[in-house]
Amino acid sequence: MTHLLHLDASARTRSLSRRLGAEFVQAWRAEAPDGEYTYRDLTAQPTPFIGEGWTELCDGVLAAGGTDLDRLPELAVTPAAKTAWKIVEPLLAQVLAADVILIGTPMYNYSIPAALKAWLDQITFPRMSLGERRFVVVGARGGAYSPGAPKAAYDYQERYLRDFFAGHFAVTDTVFVHAELANAVQDPNLAHLRAAHEVSLAAALSEVRLLAQDYAK
Repeated sequence: MTHLLHLDASARTRSLSRRLGAEFVQAWRAEAPDGEYTYRDLTAQPTPFIGEGWTELCDGVLAAGGTDLDRLPELAVTPAAKTAWKIVEPLLAQVLAADVILIGTPMYNYSIPAALKAWLDQITFPRMSLGERRFVVVGARGGAYSPGAPKAAYDYQERYLRDFFAGHFAVTDTVFVHAELANAVQDPNLAHLRAAHEVSLAAALSEVRLLAQDYAK
């Protein structure tokens, strides 16, 4: 039975990234009605930033030569590290219980929201592996950053997450789906791009539905 962990990181309650994520979940549930589903809103339930205790826990991992996820609790030996582990444990448990991790995130200032970065920092330790887990990132961008676009080089959203998952989690099965030119809906200077935005959004919605059907198997 497939277990889906769904995260939202947008500061907007009615955002395109949330809409794309919800579309994925609806199609996934239709395909896997008995599947397990866990949801976390990283804006409504903000993850604390890492602190001194987390660094002590991380130092313990380094001294042990790598991350053995089963032994992480043993490495929390100082009071500060034990306090940090109380934050890390439930977040990491949600990840480890999931087969597929769905992340809905906008692009903020060419990168990811602080809410998502805080969550990633808390659950990440040196030389760890998340095995066969698969990541799906559904995102929204105000402009156009696809290959060939004038601002493609400024895409630190997908590039960062792709490198992060591969470099820290040893996960290479990551799929990205983006709806672009979202600012054209609000900005009169971009009104001429509204039709292109609608095309991008429609394509993204169609793609997430197909992905969800595949990932539910």
